[in-house]
Amino acid sequence: MTPPASDPRSLRDAFGCFMTGVTIVTTLDAAGKPVGFTANSFSSVSLDPPLLLVSIAARSASLPAFAAGRGFAVNVLAEGQKDLANTFARPAENRFADVYWRQGPVGAPLIAGTSAWFDCALEQAIPAGDHVILIGRIGGFAATSAPGLGYYRGAYVTPAQTAAQLPTGPDVVISAILEAQGSVLLVDDGLGGAALPMARVGREGVQAALAALIAGTGLTAEPGSIYSVYEDGVQRRQHIAFRCPASAGTPARGAFVELSAEGLADITDPAMRIMLERLAAEAQVGNYGIYFGTHEHGHVTRAGERLS
Repeated sequence: MTPPASDPRSLRDAFGCFMTGVTIVTTLDAAGKPVGFTANSFSSVSLDPPLLLVSIAARSASLPAFAAGRGFAVNVLAEGQKDLANTFARPAENRFADVYWRQGPVGAPLIAGTSAWFDCALEQAIPAGDHVILIGRIGGFAATSAPGLGYYRGAYVTPAQTAAQLPTGPDVVISAILEAQGSVLLVDDGLGGAALPMARVGREGVQAALAALIAGTGLTAEPGSIYSVYEDGVQRRQHIAFRCPASAGTPARGAFVELSAEGLADITDPAMRIMLERLAAEAQVGNYGIYFGTHEHGHVTRAGERLS
């Protein structure tokens, strides 16, 4: 039975179990032929609405099918499907020649024997450097008891290889942009300056970490939309900033400052300061974008922009 995508508890559990697996991302081209490629990561974007993202190389021959298609599926491979991962990672005329598959509830190909799958309608295709980010709205998903297949630093890994045997990957850090009446909440960064409220994401996942971060400020606010996603190559951190409209009030820590160049002058992290200065400028015209890239350079996509 396929759980509905509107079931947030089941969806959160599925994301928590399979976010580091090797996947095959699939779709149907204009002629109804299955197309797919291997990807070693995908990310949860939102639980309400249920969104996830994957990326595809801008030079990929499969890109037109994904960018113009109805949607795509993320097939999380089981530990015995290494050969499939290799097949879909290499150029081939027909990668599906010896693969059993069926159409999912949204319509994308679902590969048999996988550890889990998410079938999505395409929401946006966003150019980002040498890749294109595909954002999908989940229309159905399922998970099995089959252990997933992982990939780290050029080698496949399985649950039999413990975390103690594997080097750790980059941290995921979230920040909350709590806005109220043209101001934003800043807190002491411990370095003599100011910063947004931030938290490292652990096993609880992004959504739970963001809710806890907001609750710790003592303010009433709703977890909002993603405003910026960037990688810090120096500290090996993945940063995700969320805009969270807040009710005016007295925070448990920190203080609200005017969303302006002057009000943001005490922020010591240059990437954070530039991000908030962009927010201040966009607030003047009411046209907001999402930043994807690194702490040094990237791409801002405006609301509604989609790759044609």
